[in-house]
Amino acid sequence: MEHPALVKRRRVADALAQRPLEELWLCRPENVAWLGGGDVVVDAASEIGVAALGVPADGGAVRLLTPNNELDRIREEEVPALEAAGIDVEVDLYEWHESSLPAAVADRSQEASGADVPIEGVAEVDPATLRTPLPEGELERYQTASLGTAQAVETVAGELTGETTEREAAAALRRELTERGFAAPVVLVGGSERSLRHRHFTPTTASLDRFGHLTVVAERGGHNVAVTRTVAFDPPEWLRERHDAACRVAATAAAATLDAARTGGTAADVFDAIRTAYDELGYRGEWRSHHQGGAIGYESREWTADPASMAPVLEPLPYAWNPTVQGAKCEDTILVDAERGVDVLTSTGDWPTTRYDPVGFDDAVAFHDPLEANP
Repeated sequence: MEHPALVKRRRVADALAQRPLEELWLCRPENVAWLGGGDVVVDAASEIGVAALGVPADGGAVRLLTPNNELDRIREEEVPALEAAGIDVEVDLYEWHESSLPAAVADRSQEASGADVPIEGVAEVDPATLRTPLPEGELERYQTASLGTAQAVETVAGELTGETTEREAAAALRRELTERGFAAPVVLVGGSERSLRHRHFTPTTASLDRFGHLTVVAERGGHNVAVTRTVAFDPPEWLRERHDAACRVAATAAAATLDAARTGGTAADVFDAIRTAYDELGYRGEWRSHHQGGAIGYESREWTADPASMAPVLEPLPYAWNPTVQGAKCEDTILVDAERGVDVLTSTGDWPTTRYDPVGFDDAVAFHDPLEANP
């Protein structure tokens, strides 16, 4: 099986040939991680990392550009995929106090070059479409990240009580994910009062009380994984009904994604199936209260579906659909493969599940129930 980094380098070369450009500089951390397999983030608030990769159109050596004080760590720890693929790496240094990464790219770029961030004199190129679909040789690593994310969330969820505050739960999630080697770009915790009023429940000092939703997007080695788990202490009667409805919408989204992948459909086709499912289940218009998710991979969503989205539904590719019904949410990361169907990657086997029938499609999908815990 061809190494994923070789597949990706060829995608870049093909894209450059259409421009035409002689090289592409990857400066955004998600794109460096996509090709190199590591983490070049030091300042999480910056859109660029501390190293860039220059990928030539001719398939030659990849240029690693970084300040002198970052070289050893970056070369030893953050570009493992290049070495594993046998790709030659040429190091290009600048003194940390004499330049910035964008300025260094501008100084060293070929006459006809592109970059994934705005740099004067360099063409701006968005490589997002190059990141999909996932190369076959990368599926196992993504599956491992998905399982690790779900295990982290479920470990924390099993230790909570109704008296736990949202911030305490969020801190526990970040700690557990960090111990497993993940960054956590999204950590949301909503107790029974706030999750009724908000779909993005950023943590506060409020207690979980009768139930709580734990939502994360975790990232390791560039791979983003989304998962939500609900833990119930003294749940209201309506929680299970709304949870089941959200899960049936999620099952519909999964089935519609598989159908679109097999037939050349678009994100709008999947969204139409989602909207129809809400209507059929008696929650007309509920989709307006929150985005429904979409493709996931090297960003928390590679794209988010909406009524007009023409993004192609590709495979094999992970997707994270996250339908909500007021106070309830269903979210797992699934892998869609035209031949093998739908696989719920964030299933650990240690959490109760139910198989949910999609609306308008045949194949049921098992999603996760609220975990009944001690109050």
